[in-house]
Amino acid sequence: MSLPATIPNRPCATATSLSFCRSITTTTTASNLQDASRPLPFHLVHYRCNSFNPPMAMKKRSPKRLKYSSQRLYKKDNGDDKLLYVEMDSSGSDTWKLDSVVDLIKAGGVGVIPTDTVYAIVCDVNSHSSIERLRRIKDIEKTKPLSILCHSLKDIDTYTMGFPRGNDHGQTNIFRAVKNCLPGPYTFILPASKALPKQCIRHGSTTTFTTRKNVGVRIPDDSICQAILEKLKGPLISTSVKWPTEDRWMIDPVVIADIYDQEGLDFVIDGGIRAADPSTVVDMTENIPTIIRKGKGPKYHWMVSSDEEGSTDEEHQ
Repeated sequence: MSLPATIPNRPCATATSLSFCRSITTTTTASNLQDASRPLPFHLVHYRCNSFNPPMAMKKRSPKRLKYSSQRLYKKDNGDDKLLYVEMDSSGSDTWKLDSVVDLIKAGGVGVIPTDTVYAIVCDVNSHSSIERLRRIKDIEKTKPLSILCHSLKDIDTYTMGFPRGNDHGQTNIFRAVKNCLPGPYTFILPASKALPKQCIRHGSTTTFTTRKNVGVRIPDDSICQAILEKLKGPLISTSVKWPTEDRWMIDPVVIADIYDQEGLDFVIDGGIRAADPSTVVDMTENIPTIIRKGKGPKYHWMVSSDEEGSTDEEHQ
């Protein structure tokens, strides 16, 4: 049985009194109750007061984003919208609290989880409607590809054509080298298989047909993320969390919940504040693995930088 939800540095706040733009439910552990090391941002603390009005800059929404906001899946007993906010120990020692999140994902929920780099907006890889909701919430262009968070190499083999295995003509066995840096902070671009949903590379069911091409795959070295993937027994569609109007990473889950709550997000898992250090993106579709974005993952001897190949950088989620 879970203890009453209490937010650090807010001894009188409970799950029913905490609110962002809409009401939010939280779960916590005994260790969280004793840990007051990370207070909520000033503007969120004042959201407790019903008479408090957020600044106009936070209330204003552009017509485009208003159009794309989606109906929340998770609701209170009285039918009101409710964002599920789950505080976790960063070590993943309280994974029992993830059961409600996993149920939400299986039911079509879209939410935010921590990874070994930055936070990610995720949904079930097999739910076409959830993938469409994710695109609307993040306001992702139809040409922007999505990535896949995988639990193991078996998932990568299912949704891609796999890593180069080497041959008798001198081609390096990259698969063996990749195994040494996974799980880890890397996104590998691989040719997609037929198992990959079309929505990962195109937006909407009425757009012109686009053949499956490439997809970014990750096996994050994060206990919370891996626990979710293990409970789901399948991968997650993923895109990194950035500020809606700026090309900057959002690293505080409390602020993420506040900003994306109004877009219809179903849940946020708080695994602590993360560093603004994304994954290293490596293109594996050519003869030589090429780094097209240097991030947290170090460069290995079998990788080359994009400038060494004379190619231009591309943006991948």
